[in-house]
Amino acid sequence: MKNDTFVLAIQKTFARGFTLLFFGISATIILTTLAAAVGHLLNGDEITQIIVKIVNASVISMAVFEVALVISKEYGYGAEAKHDVIVMLRRTLPRFIGTVCVALSLEGLMMVIKYSQLDLAGNLYYPVAIIISAALLLMALGVFLRLAPQRGADDICEDTVPALGRAEVPGAASGLRVAPVR
Repeated sequence: MKNDTFVLAIQKTFARGFTLLFFGISATIILTTLAAAVGHLLNGDEITQIIVKIVNASVISMAVFEVALVISKEYGYGAEAKHDVIVMLRRTLPRFIGTVCVALSLEGLMMVIKYSQLDLAGNLYYPVAIIISAALLLMALGVFLRLAPQRGADDICEDTVPALGRAEVPGAASGLRVAPVR
């Protein structure tokens, strides 16, 4: 029992440290992106290129921020001593992989636009590969969520659909119930 308390204390300490680290990295990315954008605007660079760079860096910052939120929620502030790995994965993977897929899709679409403007149609293989990889990642997530056990489904739905309260999830053929919002 004493050993469990010690391990839990170390876990929470590291979780708080990594949470702060990732929040700091996310904030630094945003601040340096904004400073660079102002510098590019003052130098008279093309506005579309500036916006593309801002969006790229913002999506990366959002992914890092999402990692910080997951660490904070699952391991740090208010985390239980016992974790069910399947429940944790079913709760956190969709959000993180969704963020990564958005980042990949935006990057691929921006590369398509960039290559189209520069008449580099021969290089379109790269952005197409990025977009296909995002699609494959989403399909793999769907397969995982379909095949993974349904333990703790009420907790997952509570995090996913908090506004519904104690009602059936629309479209859920299984009659899955949502736990009340605390």
